[in-house]
Amino acid sequence: MSRVSEYLSREEKSIGKTIGIRFYPIVIDRAEGSNVYDVDGREYIDFSSQWAVTSLGHNNPEIVDAVKKQIEKLVFSSHTSFPNAVCIELAEKLIEVSPGSFEKKAWFGLSGSDANEFIYKIMPIYSGRRRLLGFQGSYHGQTMGALSLSGHKALTRFIGFPNTVKAPYPYCYRCPFKQSYPECGLLCIDFLENNVLENAPAEDLAAVIVEPIQSDGGVIVPPPEFIPRLHKICRDRGISLVVDEVKVGFGRSGKFFAVEHSNIAPDVLTMAKPMASGFPLSAVVGRAEIMDAALAAHLFTSSAHPVSCAASLATINIILRDKIPEKAARTGEYILKRLNELYEEHPLIGDVRGKGMIVGVELVKDRESREPASFETACLVYRAYELGLLITYVGTYSNVVEITPPLTISIEETDKALDIFEKALDDVEKDRVDKEKVKKFAGW
Repeated sequence: MSRVSEYLSREEKSIGKTIGIRFYPIVIDRAEGSNVYDVDGREYIDFSSQWAVTSLGHNNPEIVDAVKKQIEKLVFSSHTSFPNAVCIELAEKLIEVSPGSFEKKAWFGLSGSDANEFIYKIMPIYSGRRRLLGFQGSYHGQTMGALSLSGHKALTRFIGFPNTVKAPYPYCYRCPFKQSYPECGLLCIDFLENNVLENAPAEDLAAVIVEPIQSDGGVIVPPPEFIPRLHKICRDRGISLVVDEVKVGFGRSGKFFAVEHSNIAPDVLTMAKPMASGFPLSAVVGRAEIMDAALAAHLFTSSAHPVSCAASLATINIILRDKIPEKAARTGEYILKRLNELYEEHPLIGDVRGKGMIVGVELVKDRESREPASFETACLVYRAYELGLLITYVGTYSNVVEITPPLTISIEETDKALDIFEKALDDVEKDRVDKEKVKKFAGW
């Protein structure tokens, strides 16, 4: 028995299934840069960055050094009652790099879920309004308020709180109105303004929360005028606009924050995954009056952990110093170019889309009907793993391969990864994948 099989057998007996989404049988032992190694010593290119967390590469030496220095100085201080200096420095830096010239303050947590839970709890307190609006396909987190704001099938299976409403997101490849962009005139935003807000009146709507790029919903990049028009609707009606940057922030889209592509400043930003390069940390940055709306209303003992904050400060400094967003934009264009070339040759690919280094490849059984190729997507991801490439799939139909490599990956490594991707795609189309092995990893 391999060590991977041994560990997975032990995991089966010791860890509940509620914790995981699995795409292939792997147990990680160590990692460096764009590569990870399993407990059997096998090497993989990590084209996922572990759900876009290790954006500056695994075990980035500068971040490791910053963490070592912080551990030697202060391992823990509960910021709820005993503030630590590095957290305050990080708050100041986040205020500096986030859009908006108004007075801002920060809050800290541990995950994207608790950052978006902040939105669910605090926005009604701040505004005196009861309702909140999210979007179909959105994924804001696992806690009750965050999942209530969400519209992804993995979260809507739970009965969330009733004061949330959903509007269609501009998923142009699968438009719910059967329209084509740009001829539609962005009918989805008209529907939100003239229909949804009739059922959730603006005078009772505390906030709208939106992802500038829907990630788990299927790597959906909305038309460029969507966020600005949404911002205007909110501004005209006194509704706060909250932008969820949990997965797409910190340089991945080609800007430090993805919302910067829209040239607007939201009232609140939530962030998490890549902000501390693998250490647990989340943050909310917003208008000062919102962040001060209630005393001690959303706090956690380990929030603003000094080690995580040190890692985040180092992460931000590297992103700014090395012009990581600009690099992500260039590498992302290259990835899109190569994938669009594959589109011309492989009918299984229905659509290729993305911005910067978050890219989605949607697989379909037939390009005309656009029937989702969900099992084939699981086969592709599994086959890529067998060939030494780690990718995942997302989407409301589980048929979108998500590509989120480390932003520091070289073009040579990128080419190698895309060559493996093409080989795996070819093997799926030619029925050279063991479907029995894939079945236990299909669908989430």
